[in-house]
Order: sequence, then structure tokens, then C-alpha cells
Amino acid sequence: MDLGLADRTYILTGATGGLGLATAQVLVAEGAKVVISSRSQESVDRTVAELGTSATGIAADNSDPGTPARLISAARDSFGRLDGALISVGGPPAGLLMERSEDEWRSAFESVFLGSIRLATAVGAELGDGGSIAFVLSSSAKMPVANLAISNGLRPGLAMAAKTLADELGPRGIRVNGLLPGRVDTDRVRELDALADDPAASRAANEAAIPLRRYGKPEEFGRAAAFLLSPASGFITGTMLPVDGGLIRGI
Repeated sequence: MDLGLADRTYILTGATGGLGLATAQVLVAEGAKVVISSRSQESVDRTVAELGTSATGIAADNSDPGTPARLISAARDSFGRLDGALISVGGPPAGLLMERSEDEWRSAFESVFLGSIRLATAVGAELGDGGSIAFVLSSSAKMPVANLAISNGLRPGLAMAAKTLADELGPRGIRVNGLLPGRVDTDRVRELDALADDPAASRAANEAAIPLRRYGKPEEFGRAAAFLLSPASGFITGTMLPVDGGLIRGI
């Protein structure tokens, strides 16, 4: 299938590793241009070098109010257009609700929630007919994940905000969707497994709860995300797409 991505330009935050990087790799392979960001300039430079001339990047923090303008300018200045964004942030601290501090909640809200909304609305204001925005959320948008209290609190609200934005931008031909990864084999998920007393047993138990009986591969997520961003999914909006091997039990 031709996804129709040739020469289109997308912003991807948190894209120097994990799910963001996997998506950037698919987009570039399909002929798109990408503007990537993360907090580390060293990581950005390394990733841009890996992706080649179809990529540029800046070091930026999603919680910084100036980040959206910098990313949009980078897309316009480097590639002359902007067609959408994949909005992803690092996971908030793990732990139980009774043990999380107010400062941890405030910090996570600024980066995970408010930073994502700020970028989505700024990008939405710039896009024209055919534009596409995708949020990288989590299976915690539909069901709580053990020991991830802050994520469980913020992701469902962000999913509903994404659906609301789909309603608002739809009349202009702009689509907004979310992706709900489950256990995908990234550094973040391996770090979460490592918190258990027996990491190998923890992974085995998690795999047993997945109908496909394995963790996802980052490139599998990347292909799903690239599809949602692309014109090939032109009649899909307001959707929360699980990429989870069947982990989420609800419809």
C-alpha cells in the first residue's frame, strides 16, 4: 500500500528512542521528512545523523511553552511545509497513587498533559486540509496499569482531549487520533520490568496476559503510527487505536 507520505513533513516529539524513533524510521523510509525532538541535544544529533537528510531536529522540552513555535519553525525552515505531528512524551514516574507527591503530579501534568495539548493546538492552527495529529498514549487510557498511578490518571484525560480536538479540527479536514501501546519492547518497558523483584518472571507474567503471548516490536508500533499520520487513513479520526497484541480487554 502506498501511504502517500512522500515529501510530507511531520514533527515527532520524544523521537530519539523507543516508539517515536520507530515511527520516524518508518516515515523516512516511506519518503516523508521529519523534525524530531527530545531533551538531549546529543541524542537529537545522533538520531538525525542516523535518519539522514530527510530529518532535522532540536533539543526541546514539551513542558516549555516556547517548544511548539520552535518545532513548527524548524519544519517550515527545513522542509517548507508541515503536515502533522506525532506527540509523545516520556512516561511519568512509576509508583503507587498513595506514594506520589504533588510535585510529581505537577511535573507530569506540565509535560504529559499540558505540553501535549499546547503542541497539538499550535500544530492544529498551522495545518490545512489533510493534516494529521496523533498522540502516543498508553493502554492506561482504557484500563489502569499496575504501579503507574500518574499515567493512569493523566492518559484517559488526554485521550478525551484528543477526541475533542478531532471534533474541532474535523471541519477543516484535519484528523486527530491516539495510539494505545501496550507492552512494547522499548527501554521504558524494560525499565518498568526491572523494578520487579524478579524481572524475568515479571516479563513472563506480562507476556502471558497478552493474547499473542509476546511483547510488541517498536517497528510494529511505528508502522501503525505512520498509517494513522498518512493520507491512507484519511477517513479515520477521533480513534484510539490499541497497538497491544490484544492486551486491552474492553471493546
